[in-house]
Amino acid sequence: MLTIEELSVGYGDVVVLRDVSLHVEEGEVVALIGANGAGKTTTLKTVSGLLRRRSGNILFQGRPIHGWPSHRIVGAGLVQVPEGRKLFPNLTVLENLEMGSFIRRAKRQRAQTLDQMFELFPRLAERRTQYAGTLSGGEQQMLAVGRALMALPKLLMLDEPSLGLAPLIVADIFQVVKEISQNGTTVLIVEQNAVQTLKMADRGYVLENGHIVLSGAGSELLEDERIRTAYLGL
Repeated sequence: MLTIEELSVGYGDVVVLRDVSLHVEEGEVVALIGANGAGKTTTLKTVSGLLRRRSGNILFQGRPIHGWPSHRIVGAGLVQVPEGRKLFPNLTVLENLEMGSFIRRAKRQRAQTLDQMFELFPRLAERRTQYAGTLSGGEQQMLAVGRALMALPKLLMLDEPSLGLAPLIVADIFQVVKEISQNGTTVLIVEQNAVQTLKMADRGYVLENGHIVLSGAGSELLEDERIRTAYLGL
């Protein structure tokens, strides 16, 4: 579904990604893990059209999308939940969700998709008239995911969904990701919580200093001594 081939990206004179290659098959949950500064967020932003590549190719369902504007990428079915949520704090929960369905295909199904979001996130249903800026951190993350799902993504990219959340809320977020996958949406997830992520993922990639240094099944990476030492503290 998504193929990244020898992608290189930089900020000014600083090269952040060097010849990164990975792929995501339809129906998979694929994890991209690594330390702070490894280039994980840069990878997602480049796929989303927010950053321009220096070299390499990005293909979605066989079509090259590098060079596309972000709204066209979203319209094709590739949607990102950004790190830090990036909600509209002075809009209500309902209004934030509606903002996610601005593309024509999603707008036609808005009422039906809203019902699905309130079923998936009962707390959002209870707070539909509340301003997003007044929600708890966990509720805001649920809203950010729900807003992205309103666009009817074929592939959902999640950037650090557990960041700054209490352990019990983190468990809820990962359960939601599992449900999203089981409902037929392909998932690429960037996370520092390597244990939870690799337990859930079909496959994973390890990014270090802008390079992919390891890849394999999630269960295999969990048992890899290098991963256990560097990321799991074991």
